[in-house]
Amino acid sequence: MLEGKAVLRETDMPGQMQSHAMELAYQALDLHEVSDCQSIAHYIKQLTTFVTAKQKFDDVYGPAWHCVVGKDFGCCITHLSGSFIFFQVEMMEFLIFKDGRDFSESKEEAIGVLQQFQKSDT
Repeated sequence: MLEGKAVLRETDMPGQMQSHAMELAYQALDLHEVSDCQSIAHYIKQLTTFVTAKQKFDDVYGPAWHCVVGKDFGCCITHLSGSFIFFQVEMMEFLIFKDGRDFSESKEEAIGVLQQFQKSDT
C-alpha cells in the first residue's frame, strides 16, 4: 500500500464525488499490488462502498465511466462536464472520467454506422 496523501492535479467534479474517487483509490491500493494497475482501475470503476450497500460506480453516477491508473502517463480525452478527476498518490496517477457518448444505441446500429463509415472511406 502507498501511504501518501492524494495530490489533486485537475478536476471539475463536485467535492463529494472527488472524495469518493480518492477513497476508492486508497481501498484499491490496500487490496492490490501497486504494480497491478489493471486490477486497481477495475476496482475503482466497479465498486463503491456506501453505508449499507456495495454498488457499481456506473450505477451510482450513471454509465460510461473510465478509470486509468499508472505511472507518468499523458492523455487527451473528452468527458462530460463535472465528471473528471486526475490525482496522484505518491507515484501512482489516477484518471477517472465519464465518457460523453450515448450508449443507448443497439449493437446493430453501432455496427451499421461503422460499416457506413468504412464504405465512405474507400
